[in-house]
Amino acid sequence: MLLSLKRSLGTIALLAAASVSTQLSAQDWDLATELELGAIFTSGNTDDENIRFRGRFDAIREDWSYRFSMDGFRSSSDDELSAQRLYTVGSATYNFDPDNFVQGRVAHEDDRFSGYDSQTDASVSYGQVILRDIENMSFSYTVGAGVRVSRATDDTEDDFEEGIVRLSGDYSWDISDSARFIQALSVDAGERSSIGRSESSIETDIMDNLSMKFTINVKHQTEVPENRKKTDTEASITLLLRF
Repeated sequence: MLLSLKRSLGTIALLAAASVSTQLSAQDWDLATELELGAIFTSGNTDDENIRFRGRFDAIREDWSYRFSMDGFRSSSDDELSAQRLYTVGSATYNFDPDNFVQGRVAHEDDRFSGYDSQTDASVSYGQVILRDIENMSFSYTVGAGVRVSRATDDTEDDFEEGIVRLSGDYSWDISDSARFIQALSVDAGERSSIGRSESSIETDIMDNLSMKFTINVKHQTEVPENRKKTDTEASITLLLRF
């Protein structure tokens, strides 16, 4: 069953990639890219290295939009790796009208210090945009269902797969012409384990395409391997480049 689910996820990813590749050869695409990087290095009594990076690519044409993002964090102390995480998400969205849409999404997280070698999920959701009439604010939500595969790092823990119900919300507020607040929330609820994520950020423009960004990320998982904590928190200050 696990093997068949992996094949299904692989097929979904290949079909999405083929669709994007075919349609990107056409004209009239709106393309946008974001690159984000922050780092802290210390030396002396303790040699520490902390790197936070993120990239996002958006492609929009008529009623279709595609997004690919990669979010990572790496930390080491005295040349010993203490944390390493890579979270990759790909999505395809079809807009019925300006306020209603359907979205297919595939996500993969590699965070071996969490006790899981990897966790992969795929889902299909219905979404709606609201608060459109309120100046400088927007909010959208999605409701859907899918599957998740969890692979444990420890051989004593079982790999497992489960159906999930996915809920998410995205809120943005333009505080001023050069500053904005963004809040993203999601819950992937499964029979065995549920994962909640929160990302709160404030961006301040330095130049037209360069911003300073302060972000707090929180991830909570209800079921984790033995001797692992259920909640992870990251706070970071990064430079954000748009083009």
